[in-house]
Amino acid sequence: MPKFLIVHKINNLDESLKLAEEYGFGFEYNDFFIPDTMDDKQKKKEIISIYKSVNLPSYNTMHGAFFDVIVFSEDKKIRAVADYRIRESIETALEIGAKGVVFHTNHTPMLKSDFYLKGWLCKNTEYWSRICNEYENIDIYLENMFDDTPFMLKNLSENLSGKNNFGVCLDYAHANVFGDNADDFSKELSAFTKHLHINDNDLKDDLHLAVGDGKIDWNIFKKHFEEDFKNAKSILIETSDINSQRKSAEYLRTLGILK
Repeated sequence: MPKFLIVHKINNLDESLKLAEEYGFGFEYNDFFIPDTMDDKQKKKEIISIYKSVNLPSYNTMHGAFFDVIVFSEDKKIRAVADYRIRESIETALEIGAKGVVFHTNHTPMLKSDFYLKGWLCKNTEYWSRICNEYENIDIYLENMFDDTPFMLKNLSENLSGKNNFGVCLDYAHANVFGDNADDFSKELSAFTKHLHINDNDLKDDLHLAVGDGKIDWNIFKKHFEEDFKNAKSILIETSDINSQRKSAEYLRTLGILK
């Protein structure tokens, strides 16, 4: 059974800790993907100090940098900046004891040329292979963002199948908004999905609603949960406030997904 996680708020940490204890949740740190926070060394140090001063859940993940992080750029200087932010994210995740760190595919689905697609796959394979080798003690997850099909992530995952610490973070909400078919994402990526993000929406915009408050069919998700997500270690309820997290948890309980 995967571990369920929530996004906590550092300025309301006590409330998040109570909810985590009540439901057995872990956390996914969302403090460190903002460039200004990472560049403010004192602020970053203070945030980490707060986390180290409390009794955190035992299982946590972290969302890494993703703004303009293009490891497959044709510009080597842009690749260098992306590499800097990724390594900075992983080092921070290790410092706070996160079990895995999430990054984005960041590809542009409107670009369909062989040059772009082959370049994306080749450069990502080379880059993440190296990162997984260098950071063997933490899981590296790549999340679908604007991906319209699962096949770029699937091809990359097949290329990295020998890396035990690489996996897909399947964002089920993104698959329903940006994807051609969310079922295809669930089926095609099933062997590689180690982490999930879930929230609800109107099937048009990425709204991050409480699970059950939108138009996603969660009975279909339950079927995938039981059949396709057997390799998943963790599932993040990716909503922003305590009330929507609790509402999501209770809805997932009615479906028998959350025990």
